[in-house]
Amino acid sequence: MNLSKLPTLECGDKRSATPLWLSGPAGGTKPKGRRRYALRAYSILAAWLAVASTPAVSSENAPAPATNSTSVIVVVGAAGEEEFGQTFAESAARWANACREGGAKLATIGLETNSAASDYDRLQQALASEPKEGVVELWLVLLGHGTFNGKEAKFNLRGADVSATELAEWLKPFRRPLAVLNTSSASAPFLAKLSATNRVIITATRSGAEVNYARLGRFLSEAIADPEADLDKDGQTSLLEAFLSASRRTAEFYSNEGRLATEHALLDDNGDGLGTPPDWFRGVRAVKRAKAGAMPDGLRAHQFHLVRRGSDLALTPAARAQRDELELSIAHLRELKGSLDEEEYYSRLEKLLLELARLYRPQPAANPPPAPK
Repeated sequence: MNLSKLPTLECGDKRSATPLWLSGPAGGTKPKGRRRYALRAYSILAAWLAVASTPAVSSENAPAPATNSTSVIVVVGAAGEEEFGQTFAESAARWANACREGGAKLATIGLETNSAASDYDRLQQALASEPKEGVVELWLVLLGHGTFNGKEAKFNLRGADVSATELAEWLKPFRRPLAVLNTSSASAPFLAKLSATNRVIITATRSGAEVNYARLGRFLSEAIADPEADLDKDGQTSLLEAFLSASRRTAEFYSNEGRLATEHALLDDNGDGLGTPPDWFRGVRAVKRAKAGAMPDGLRAHQFHLVRRGSDLALTPAARAQRDELELSIAHLRELKGSLDEEEYYSRLEKLLLELARLYRPQPAANPPPAPK
């Protein structure tokens, strides 16, 4: 496990080596320090670093990389103009390349010229055919234009459009991890409709009134497998990191062109349906929140990777799901630190870290060699 995955405090432009779980919640007061609890905290850290620094598996007994059975459905909407159509097709091609690199199963809708079924029907059928339960991710990527009439937002398909309400109904049976990336104009109303536990929702706009052509989709397709977007330098680019990189490049486009920005992206992955803008993040951590008591957005999105590398490949999908759950529990515990007794906090933290460390212990060979005579 890469040590840069450990959450750290940022001070100015430099990163502190102090883990976030040793500090108080964002915006909170400085925690009261007691020597024995500080010593215990750093002993826990030392034990954790020792495990995290050890290769997940030995080279002799390393299992074959876990199959990445992530499903990705890329939907290319009605182009309207040839220039837009070319941009959407290029973005779809980049998603296809990332899927090949990551070993994901890809279905593309909207580029066919001889399909008997409408794009609306093909999308509905593609979602209906996907497993509704499980631990592997389903990504739905919408590239195109959108509309909003004041009541209902829609994504423009060739033929009948699909509304946020319809898509929410089609996705209702899903309990597996789900990411929906609506990179179209006027996409914001999709966020509240689709938001739920274990989902990452990204929209290109913060309101349905932002109806001009949105550029987020192009930059997101470029960032999803780009090592330069890897903010925490763990060797792989998460969906959160791709979102932050794409949002930054979108803002730079409008600034460099001297234009008023007509799109402002949002990300929601805590199920509150509110969303967080990219400028609320410091590094990969949201330092602001809009709703009291809700976990910050970004934690779940940072666990979604289309192209997995390093220790992630040595874990089965089930083990990764367990790892993700433990990491979220640690993040949640950190948010409660200010309200917990120090003994209880470190006791609960120690238990979670030990469970997490066990996932990365070298596994014995299935058929160990016979003992020498």
